[in-house]
Amino acid sequence: MEEDWGKKGKDREKDKEKEIETRLRKYLDRDKNGVREQLLRLMLSGEKYTTSEIYDELRRKGVEIKTRGVSAMIGLMSARLGIIKMELGNKNRYFLKPEYMELVIRVLDEYAKNRE
Repeated sequence: MEEDWGKKGKDREKDKEKEIETRLRKYLDRDKNGVREQLLRLMLSGEKYTTSEIYDELRRKGVEIKTRGVSAMIGLMSARLGIIKMELGNKNRYFLKPEYMELVIRVLDEYAKNRE
């Protein structure tokens, strides 16, 4: 009986990851100017960032964006995709959940190949 619960739990995790992968692909498909891809690549560093730090990093890479745009993207990636976690503090810091690193790398690699 315990094995059944373990199997069901693993199946649910795979289903959840597949759903996140599908949403992430759709999210990137709507990336008109590359800002979403750049944000995801930044988050792959494993660092924790405030929205102003993310804004500064993206601007440094030549991405045209407003601070409100950064907040909107972070909110969407957190709420709809579920791959960003927030660390509460004086200034909230955001980071990519470690369990989704490999998934994001794989999807970004495929996305880059498809654009070539």
